[in-house]
Amino acid sequence: MNKLLKILSAGLTGLSFALPAAAADEWRFNNFLPETRPESAELEKFAADVNEALAGETTLKIYSGGSLGLPNTDTLRFLPKGAVEMSLMWANYLGRDAPALSSVVVQGTISSIEEFEKAIPTVREIYEEEFREWGVSSVGYAAIPMLSVSVFCRDEPIRSIEDLKSKKLRVWARDQVETFTRLGVAAQIIPQEEMYVAMKTGVVDCALYPALYAHTVSLQEVAKYASFLYPMASGPYVIGVSTERWDATDDRIKQAVAKAAEDLWNRTNQYEDDFERELAARDKLVEGGIIWGEDFPQADRDLFVSSVTETWKMLAEEAGGNAPAYRERVLKALGR
Repeated sequence: MNKLLKILSAGLTGLSFALPAAAADEWRFNNFLPETRPESAELEKFAADVNEALAGETTLKIYSGGSLGLPNTDTLRFLPKGAVEMSLMWANYLGRDAPALSSVVVQGTISSIEEFEKAIPTVREIYEEEFREWGVSSVGYAAIPMLSVSVFCRDEPIRSIEDLKSKKLRVWARDQVETFTRLGVAAQIIPQEEMYVAMKTGVVDCALYPALYAHTVSLQEVAKYASFLYPMASGPYVIGVSTERWDATDDRIKQAVAKAAEDLWNRTNQYEDDFERELAARDKLVEGGIIWGEDFPQADRDLFVSSVTETWKMLAEEAGGNAPAYRERVLKALGR
C-alpha cells in the first residue's frame, strides 16, 4: 500500500477540492507563489514555452498566488486525485504528510553555493523517489536562489539572539521552530499570506524573511528594522503531475514539458549574482523606510548553524522511514 492509500485509509477521503473542471485542452498549473515573485515570472515563461511548442493543441495556464484555493501543504492530497493537472511543490511545506521530505534539506545547514551545487543532484534524486511513492511524477524543477535570511522587526532593532529571546518571531517551517526553540526564542509558523496582518497587529514582533522577496509582501510597511542572520540554500521547487495522468499523457505534450522544464532549470540554476541582488533588495527596502542594521554577530550565526545541524538530525530520526538514509545521502554528497 503506497503512502497515498495510507492517508486515504486514515479517513482523509472526506477532503473535498471543489474546482471547476478544466477545458479539455487546458492544463491548470497551481502556483502557490505570488505573481510578484521572480519565480512566478519564470513559471510563466515555462508555460509560454510549452504552449508555443504545442501550438494551441493543449494550453498550460498558470494560476498564481493560491488563486485556485488549494493549500500548498495539501499538495500530496489533491494532486494525485486530479484536482488540478499540474502543481508547484516545495518539500519543506509537505512535512505533515511526508515527514521524510522536510528533512532532506533543512534550511541553514548548507551555507555556501559550492556545497549546495554538490548536493543538488542527490536532492533531486531523493525528491523523485519520494514523490513517486505518493503517485506524483516530478516533471520539472525551478532552482531557488541562495537566500540571505534576515530578522525584520516592528518596534525596535534586534541584532542578537539574546535580544530575540524577548520577542515573538514569525517563521515559515517547523525546522525553524525547532531551531529557534533550542536557542530560547519563541517562534511560530505564520503563513506568508497572513504575515503582514500578524506583524501589523502585534501577533508577532519580528519575522524571519529573505530581503530579496520582502517587497513582494510589503514587509517594509509593517517592519521598521532589519538585520541579516544566516544564508540559506533550499531544495528546488518541483513541478508535479499525477503519475496516473502523466503515464496517460500524449508523448508530444511530455516532450514539450520536458524541453521547457530543462530550459527552466538552466535559467534558474544560476547563483553568481545572488549576493548582488540581495544588496540591491536591501537598498530598495531602505528607500521604503526600513532601517537596516548591522548583521547578527558571527558568534550568533555560528550558534544558529550548530542548532540547525542538531535539528536536522532530530527531524530525520523522528520522521523515521527513509529520512535518516536521505540525510546520510545528502551529507555524503556534501563531503561531510
